[in-house]
Amino acid sequence: MELLKVAGLFAITAVAEIVGCYLPWLVLKQGRTIWLLFPAALSLALFAWLLTLHPAAAGRTYAAYGGMYIAVALLWLHFVDGIALTRWDLAGAAIALVGMAIIALQPATSA
Repeated sequence: MELLKVAGLFAITAVAEIVGCYLPWLVLKQGRTIWLLFPAALSLALFAWLLTLHPAAAGRTYAAYGGMYIAVALLWLHFVDGIALTRWDLAGAAIALVGMAIIALQPATSA
């Protein structure tokens, strides 16, 4: 259950980060309205706040989050950009998610 909780929070965090970066990309690369920068900034602020909800040290949280980010970015590639995922994409995402689980669920140590 703990893994599902951590993974779910990381997935929401990844979506917030990707949206916060994708909207400025639309402005700069596709000439979309500059008003998209406001929801982008809000999304990046949400991303930063969501990262603070994890009890682990910041560096460990960022390291574990990276695995989920890879998987969510590939889903974004498929569903938003319309690009088919390869078996290499899927294998890489699986490895990254295993790494995330190992880091996020490691036993607590006493200081």
